[in-house]
Amino acid sequence: MLVVEDDPGALAATVEMLQLLGHWAAGVGSAETAKDRFLDGAFDVLLTDIGLPALSGMDLVESLHVCNRLDVIFATGRPPPAEPIEGTLWLQKPFTVEQLASALARAKNRAEA
Repeated sequence: MLVVEDDPGALAATVEMLQLLGHWAAGVGSAETAKDRFLDGAFDVLLTDIGLPALSGMDLVESLHVCNRLDVIFATGRPPPAEPIEGTLWLQKPFTVEQLASALARAKNRAEA
C-alpha cells in the first residue's frame, strides 16, 4: 500500500495504523515523490490526501490510472463529491483505525468483484 500525505504527523499515524491492521505500507510526502517511487504491481492500494502541494491527489490518481489498475482511497477533510470517481473510496479525516479498516475491506471487496 502506498500512502501519500503531506502532513508528517498524519503520514506517520496512517502508516502506523495500517501496520497495526497487518498491512505493509510505504509513505511519501508528495504526489511527485509517489510518482517517482511507484512501481507497477508493487502496490495494490493507493491511500492519498487530495490537498497536496503542487500536484494534487486527484492529479496523481489520474496519472496512475492511465497505466495501472489500482484501488484508491482518498483520505481527506473535504466532503465527498456528489458523483464518486469510479474505482475510488472516500475516507473522511480525521478517521479511526476502524474506519480505515472498513475502507480497506470495501476496497478489497471491489477488487474481488
